[in-house]
Amino acid sequence: MIDFLVVSPHPDDAELGMGGCLAKAKAEGYSTGIIDLTRGEAATKGSPEERAKEAEAAAKILGLDVRRNLAWPDSRIMDSEDRRLHLARVLRELQPRVVVAPHHNDRHPDHVAAAHIVPAAVHLAGLKNSPLSGEPFKPQNLFFYMGNGPYEATLIVDTSDYIETWEAAVRCYDSQFTGEAASETVTPDVYRRRRGRAAYWGTFIGAAYGEPLWTPRPVKYELF
Repeated sequence: MIDFLVVSPHPDDAELGMGGCLAKAKAEGYSTGIIDLTRGEAATKGSPEERAKEAEAAAKILGLDVRRNLAWPDSRIMDSEDRRLHLARVLRELQPRVVVAPHHNDRHPDHVAAAHIVPAAVHLAGLKNSPLSGEPFKPQNLFFYMGNGPYEATLIVDTSDYIETWEAAVRCYDSQFTGEAASETVTPDVYRRRRGRAAYWGTFIGAAYGEPLWTPRPVKYELF
C-alpha cells in the first residue's frame, strides 16, 4: 500500500506541482510514489533516455517508494477504456490511500486527458464487477494539483520546510530546465517562477511556501 501517489503525465510534472508535498509526506513517515504516464518522447528538449535518468535521480532525492512509467504516447494521451483500465490495474496493485492527478485547466492536452482518466480509473478500481483481476480498491481521497493553469484551491499544504528539496528534485531535469527556453514552463527561469507561485499560495495559510490542491467534493477534517 502507498500512502501518497501522484500521477504525472510526463517526467517532471509531479515534481513541479507536488514535489514539496511528496517530500513532506516522506519526511513524516508516509510511503510515496509517482506514476509517469509517458516517457516525454515528444518534448522539444531531452530524449526519453535522458528523462528516465533524470526521473530516477529526482526519485532518490524525494525518497520515493515507487516510481513507474506506463509508456503511454506523449502528446497523444486519449481518454479511452484501455487507458482507464490500465491505470485502474495499477491502482489495485499499489492501493494508494491518496491519489493526486493533474487539474483539467491546463494548456497541455495530456494533462487535460489525465484529469479525466484518473478519476475514471479510480472509479473502475473500486468496482467489484469491473473487468479487472484482483480485489476492488478505492482510495480514501482524490485531489488535483495545479499544472499550467490557475484554479481556486480547496486545500493548501505548508511545504516551507521542503522548498529546497522541491528545487533539488526539479533541478534533476537538466534536459528541460537548462539552455534555451522552449516554452513558458520549459525554461531555466522555472525555479524563480515556481518558487514565487509557492510563496503566493503560502501567504493564504501564513506560511513561507505552500502547494495548492483542489477537490470537487468536501473532505473530512478533524478539528479536535
